[in-house]
Amino acid sequence: MEPTRRGLMLVLSSPSGAGKTTLARRLIEAEPGVVPSISCTTRKQRKGEVEGRDYYFLDRDTFARMRDSGEFLEWALVFDNFYGTPREPVERALAEGRDVLFDVDWQGAESLRDEKKGDVVSVFILPPSGEALERRLNERAQDSPDVVEARMRGASNEIQHWHHYDYVVINHDLDQALTALRAILAAERLRASRLAGLKDFVQNLLAEL
Repeated sequence: MEPTRRGLMLVLSSPSGAGKTTLARRLIEAEPGVVPSISCTTRKQRKGEVEGRDYYFLDRDTFARMRDSGEFLEWALVFDNFYGTPREPVERALAEGRDVLFDVDWQGAESLRDEKKGDVVSVFILPPSGEALERRLNERAQDSPDVVEARMRGASNEIQHWHHYDYVVINHDLDQALTALRAILAAERLRASRLAGLKDFVQNLLAEL
């Protein structure tokens, strides 16, 4: 009987505007078996966002109750809003051999590593330049100029944590960055430590020789 694979947690982080959300969406479209981790947040729902697809939108009291009862793998306060990853659906997916994709900041990535170190594969997405990052934030037209300015200030703090990640991808071009992410995923799926029953498989194989 061939080995079965435990799922992995592919964690993407970047400063806002560097492209991680777009890359996450395209990776899910390109890779069967990759499912998104749907986070909970207390921020306002943006135009076009769908409850249960993009986020679970919670009030602060509900979020605090879930946090205090241990229902999040990680949680963080980002730009005056709380974000958290529900524990149960992630653990179920990993046990079923599915890979779970996370779009989180450096704080969330650190918490996930602390909680599930052996399951986490972390990738930091860098913009090609500060100018490109500011242009992308303005082109999104989702935030006010004051928020864009705050996100640019926060980008420096976020980028300083790049060296804690397993991989770094510079997002010059979305197609090239996606190819790099798929290569990382393919390699990590073959890691021997993720294959349950590998030792028995090899022993049986040797016995046949």
